Amino acid sequence: MSPDATPPGTPVASTLSGGKTVEPVREVLWGTSAGIRKYETAEEVPAEMRKLLVKLMVVQADTEFASVQQHRPWLDRAPTLEDRWIEARIVADEARHGLQACRILRDFGEEGQRWIDELLTKHEGEHKLDAFNMKFDRWSDVGAFTCFVDRVGVYQLRAFQECSYGPLARAMPLMLSEEQLHLNFGGSVLRRMVQEAERYYGSPEEAQAAVNKWYPRALDMFGHSQSETSRRAIEFGLKRWTNEEARRRYIEEVSGLVRSVGLELPPEGFDRHVL
Repeated sequence: MSPDATPPGTPVASTLSGGKTVEPVREVLWGTSAGIRKYETAEEVPAEMRKLLVKLMVVQADTEFASVQQHRPWLDRAPTLEDRWIEARIVADEARHGLQACRILRDFGEEGQRWIDELLTKHEGEHKLDAFNMKFDRWSDVGAFTCFVDRVGVYQLRAFQECSYGPLARAMPLMLSEEQLHLNFGGSVLRRMVQEAERYYGSPEEAQAAVNKWYPRALDMFGHSQSETSRRAIEFGLKRWTNEEARRRYIEEVSGLVRSVGLELPPEGFDRHVL
């Protein structure tokens, strides 16, 4: 049994998007294999699905380890003691999430280990997604990144909930609960910069500039609107939504959030690199 697997007979609830709480199930819930038992070992996974699952986990691990590198300089530079404590929590969480993705990759033998070895040697600026090759030059970067980019990460994790690969599905509840701290923190930083300004740190103008900087990169993270990889992930029961479906849900959520703290989102097509 995987070290992170839930022992048989232990009830563990998970919350799917939309807020409905369900008990974990053993059968595939969607895709072409809906109704059969979930895949529990790498040996069971069909070749094409295996290739895609490895690809998804490499990207997942890469983003987690990159985030550690981005946050690390602010462990000693965050403006308050509480901010520094939360930064330490975020770094620890992201490192654990990267390890969790590597544990999934380890299921895939030598191929998975080769990817792990490569992931652990990557430096800043060498990562797969643009958002994770950008430095946090200001405290507002930390706030906007955790508010926008980490929120995309939550959508990606939600898409894996109760997916067709059992070990991955069981890893989701804890990862999602830890990510919630990051989102709340990011929104709080931006709100305090707007409402408290110099009594806290920075200014409303700096907060707005950070929104304009990170929101486009967050939208890019969902991938191409007509992605074939996205369609195949749904077919294999690995993800619930296409890239564009997830992006629409995300935009609806963050639009209200940003207005509530007194900031504005740039137009959807502003500074986009991936459409």
